[in-house]
Amino acid sequence: MTVMSIARFERFFRAVAGLDVDKNDLKRYSDFVDAKLYDLLTVAQATAKANGRDIIRACDLPITKGLQESIHHFRKVDQEVELKPILEQLATHPALDRTPDDETEAAYPDIIGGLSLALAQSFKILHPDLKNPQTQHWDEARAVFDLLL
Repeated sequence: MTVMSIARFERFFRAVAGLDVDKNDLKRYSDFVDAKLYDLLTVAQATAKANGRDIIRACDLPITKGLQESIHHFRKVDQEVELKPILEQLATHPALDRTPDDETEAAYPDIIGGLSLALAQSFKILHPDLKNPQTQHWDEARAVFDLLL
């Protein structure tokens, strides 16, 4: 799944966190956003089930205050995330018991954008002088997100 072209990906990380990423980082990034979106949907599925619904609504997604702020900030950055590759990649995961409604699916690009922004900024929080994230940095950031999302 490639939710951003390599050029957009590089510009985005440079703009929001002053990081130099390259095409080798694109796979790590794509795997990260795919896994985190699926994690959010897995929790949303449980919420929908607890509320007796057969569909996942956007309000079922466990969007934290910080992620919501990152989503709002992402919208101001003027970047685009394409929905089609997101849906194609999600189709490779085990099927959910509940199906997301159209409104929920329409929110995926903004959620991915918010996750992307939070990821880029987390590199700088963990390593303020970092310019070019390496495997270790990606692993650390992923571990923090796995702990919290």
